[in-house]
Amino acid sequence: MSAAQETETLHPARWWHRIDDGRIQCDLCPRDCKLHEGQRGACFVRQRIGDAMFLTTYGRSSGFCIDPIEKKPLNHFYPGSSILSFGTAGCNLACKFCQNWDISKSRDMDRLMDTASPLAIADAAVKAGAKSVAFTYNDPVIFAEYAMDVADACHARGVKTVAVTAGYVHDAPRREFFAKMDAANVDLKAFTDEFYVKLCGARLQPVLDTLVYLKHETDVWLEITTLLIPGQNDSDGELRKAAEWIARELGPDVPLHYSAFHPDYKMGDIQATPAATLTRARRIAHDAGLKFVYTGNVHDERGGSTWCPSCHAPLVLRDWHRIDDYRLLPDGRCPDCGTAIPGRFERFAGAFGARRIPVRILPA
Repeated sequence: MSAAQETETLHPARWWHRIDDGRIQCDLCPRDCKLHEGQRGACFVRQRIGDAMFLTTYGRSSGFCIDPIEKKPLNHFYPGSSILSFGTAGCNLACKFCQNWDISKSRDMDRLMDTASPLAIADAAVKAGAKSVAFTYNDPVIFAEYAMDVADACHARGVKTVAVTAGYVHDAPRREFFAKMDAANVDLKAFTDEFYVKLCGARLQPVLDTLVYLKHETDVWLEITTLLIPGQNDSDGELRKAAEWIARELGPDVPLHYSAFHPDYKMGDIQATPAATLTRARRIAHDAGLKFVYTGNVHDERGGSTWCPSCHAPLVLRDWHRIDDYRLLPDGRCPDCGTAIPGRFERFAGAFGARRIPVRILPA
């Protein structure tokens, strides 16, 4: 297939430039991949063809599902609502512990995935009664052009958009990408550069830059998740430093989720995270001043629920992704003392529940 024929089935990529030695450099993320003809970036989905770069997964997905919003996880963004979730393939990080490695590390899915236009996805979300659409499973930064077009289509239909991301992105695309998002859960994988370099093939600082940008320069609702891996990022000292940084640089109201690792991909020899580790991390984060700290991937009503930081009344009682009781007022205030809980709320009409429903999207 000639370059001209191949580009007919691909989508032009943004954020790149030519360099003096004849290569082109991708300017999407801090990897700064420099490509000869035919080469792909580390994410595998951004490829040089001829004298330009293309996104090879535009309009293609690894599957669609309706999930509870709590699964993203987002606990302060329309709790109880449903969200249409999808991803593509590839990733710009190289995490040895990836829990979605079959998608993020795929090298043969470009032409084997479900296809869906932005309009078809927005229409499917409306038809399914989903409050929002999530770009998830693999990092949406690497398919930003597709995600941004889907976001435009969703907003035209009154559907919110959510990015579940590691936040490893340069400043210019960061600004354009998150301008299309209503909420984000950023994966803060650890709080040491050593962890990022050795286990993710990345650096910590760009992620911190993304978090600061989201909190202080956008209206995107922000929550953070850290996957705790025994012996790697779960020491009291590291947990304390991370929580103190969040409280100081982002503020005490940003929800923080701790989730449990299970042996997978290249770290199958590490034991699963004990529930007690999540409880310990939650206590440390509370002691550091954070008001909303959650445990995930475990049955823990206290750790999974939302409590009023003023009167300590239960506001949203959860067991894993299931909501068992909801007491917040429609404007997000505590019914007992009137304290405003940060987030995005509306009148509660009943929880979607812990279901996960596969969705088949037809062409628009």
